Amino acid sequence: MSSADKNLSVFKTDGLPDISSRKFAILVAEWNSEVTEKLFEGAYNTLIQYGAEAENIERGNVPGSFELTTGSLWYALRRDIDAVIALGVVIQGETKHNDYINHAVAQGLTNVSLKTEKPVIFGVLTPNTMEQALERAGGIHGNKGDEAAMTAIKMLGLYSEVARHGSH
Repeated sequence: MSSADKNLSVFKTDGLPDISSRKFAILVAEWNSEVTEKLFEGAYNTLIQYGAEAENIERGNVPGSFELTTGSLWYALRRDIDAVIALGVVIQGETKHNDYINHAVAQGLTNVSLKTEKPVIFGVLTPNTMEQALERAGGIHGNKGDEAAMTAIKMLGLYSEVARHGSH
């Protein structure tokens, strides 16, 4: 379902884990900061709303979305970080740069998650226009930052469930 058909800030909250002792890193791309700051606010506020302690949320800034991969790896390698949320926006331009960046970031964040066995959440908007980006950063389609934070919470819950029944 596309975000045009779904509000990014509406999600099921049944059975969420206790995250009061979990530590989160939120990486924020500085490029298009008018959008990424709103994504950060959404992610931060959602974590707080669902039980995270403010002192357990650490922010890191990277120059652009492409650098989210390396920054996420650095945080995910830390023993005290339980989940990483990577926030950025890559707007379609006159060239195909967005295709290359979006693919590289998605693949890179997936690789970081697999390497570290921690949730590393892709909270990167890939809109065609700045207007579409703003609509998904607290506008009419909700906030991708909210969705990214909730994804991190749910993945931590799933990990705990799997660990209870397996060898993790």
